[in-house]
Amino acid sequence: MAKEKEQEKKIIVDEDWKQEAQKEKEILAAQEEAEKKDKLQEEKPRGPMPEGNLAALISMLATQALFALGLLQVKGQEERKPDLELAKYNIDMLQVLDEKTKGNLTKEEETVLANTLDELRMGYVKVAG
Repeated sequence: MAKEKEQEKKIIVDEDWKQEAQKEKEILAAQEEAEKKDKLQEEKPRGPMPEGNLAALISMLATQALFALGLLQVKGQEERKPDLELAKYNIDMLQVLDEKTKGNLTKEEETVLANTLDELRMGYVKVAG
């Protein structure tokens, strides 16, 4: 009778179950590999940074002001209301830069800064009005 109980307790493994488990394991491995590739593509190293100069600083502050004014939008993002306070801050920063660098800029740098300030001020008046 003891032998009969031992035979009843034996686990029967279905070969189809093993094949299904193996297929699932392969699918999961393929998904993990695809996720790794996606992650590597996202983390690609960027190219060299441009030279830090006055034109880049002016451009950075002007871009921030244009975003704040709502004159620049990020493609695919919801349109935002203008933030006049933030726009004014960035325009004021450019004004301070203009005042503090008087007499130390090349003619080209002076022109870029003056034109940028004029355009941003006009944009501010248009949006605020």
